Amino acid sequence: MSIQNPLRLLNLAGKSLLTEEALAISTLEYLPIELFPPLFMEAFWGRHRKILKALVQAWPFVRLPLGGLMQTPHLVTLQAVLDGLDVLLTQKDRPRRCKLRVLDLRNTGQDFWRMWSGSSVHVPSSFSMAPGAEDRPRTEQPLAPFKVFIELHLKERSMDGFLTCLMRWVEQRKASIHLCCKKLRILSFSMDKIMKVLSMVQLDCIQEVYVDRTWHLSTLAMFAPLLGQMTNLKRLLISHIHMPDSEEQEEEHVVKITSQFLRLHHVRDLHLESPFYLEGCLDQMLRCLKTPLDNLGITHCLLTNSDLTHLSQSPNISQLKGLDLSGVTMTYSSPELLPALLEKVSATLQELYLEQSGIRDSHLESILHILSRCFQLMSFSLRGNLLSMAILEKLLRHTSGLPRLSQELYPVPQESFSSGGILQPRRLSQCQTELLEILEDLGHPRTICISFMPLSTLWR
Repeated sequence: MSIQNPLRLLNLAGKSLLTEEALAISTLEYLPIELFPPLFMEAFWGRHRKILKALVQAWPFVRLPLGGLMQTPHLVTLQAVLDGLDVLLTQKDRPRRCKLRVLDLRNTGQDFWRMWSGSSVHVPSSFSMAPGAEDRPRTEQPLAPFKVFIELHLKERSMDGFLTCLMRWVEQRKASIHLCCKKLRILSFSMDKIMKVLSMVQLDCIQEVYVDRTWHLSTLAMFAPLLGQMTNLKRLLISHIHMPDSEEQEEEHVVKITSQFLRLHHVRDLHLESPFYLEGCLDQMLRCLKTPLDNLGITHCLLTNSDLTHLSQSPNISQLKGLDLSGVTMTYSSPELLPALLEKVSATLQELYLEQSGIRDSHLESILHILSRCFQLMSFSLRGNLLSMAILEKLLRHTSGLPRLSQELYPVPQESFSSGGILQPRRLSQCQTELLEILEDLGHPRTICISFMPLSTLWR
């Protein structure tokens, strides 16, 4: 008999039980643990609300990964599960077999359901039949709050039905429920609604925040105190921010924002897109960072010589693996600033993006010797800059000894354009041939991409 045969029999047993709803509910106390997941799946797909409610009250696992069953949020099944939890949470003495402490509404847990449905022969140790250390009842904390995990993508339409129902349920039970969100993405949501939703979330659970919309600086300043409460935050991305009219207001808002970084002791990835509010005062933010960063992106803005100096001297970039300064114009910077910055991170740098940064031959020439020592570098992009064939040839030779470099994105050489700035395909082809000959001469297998919008050519 194959290992899948017993699991198929379990599915048949589950379907059989569903034909007698009252019988199924009455036998849950004596049902083998192996029958719970397949029976739950059959009840879920068949919209058997009463059985779902009863299964929740007798669930013999610590976690119920409901999100792994929902391709799209479904209000009926969610309400049935919440009804079951309501009964469970109000009971003074829990059912003997019930170990449920976590409802997981994220798009995870598919391995759990596949294992019990018989479609996978691999049994992950975290889903073993016998409760592990984390699955054992915590008798020392019998009244620990029940946890609900969810990923929040806050946009206007997301409040329809499913999320509205969940938030209303959590709001009414805040004393006994911890709503945990590890990833928060804010798309198109008013600040009033953001504040209301986050007032129900355990902010110290949040590990990643993406503000993917345009805010006024005053709006970001309003959000900053919430950000400061996300004390386990590891990754932060903030997109376009509009400036206020008053310089005095601007300074006040910047202080309010950057001061919250003092409370974020675990931030490793920081990406700020179009942070014009940091021009001339980047040092305020850098001083507030408490731990070394793994990745830093400051893009599409103006940074002064003072900003770049403070950045190169900051102890928080000493272990940097990724640096993105795309759209930060280097043309007007002092020539020694970029080399000083790259020298600081050369030992650990794995990704470097300097796209559309006004880099010319002289800038690139000044960092070639440093790039040749970036032995951890894997990805490098200079797209959107105006560079000559001569400097690109030098670049290829200087980076030929980098063992991990596998992704290189370069602009079309300036010799490929006419005096009027029009791309000449024949000239481009000649440049490609010359660079290909250099690669062959170096004897180092590499793939580079020469990019020009909307043209992109990949070749070896």
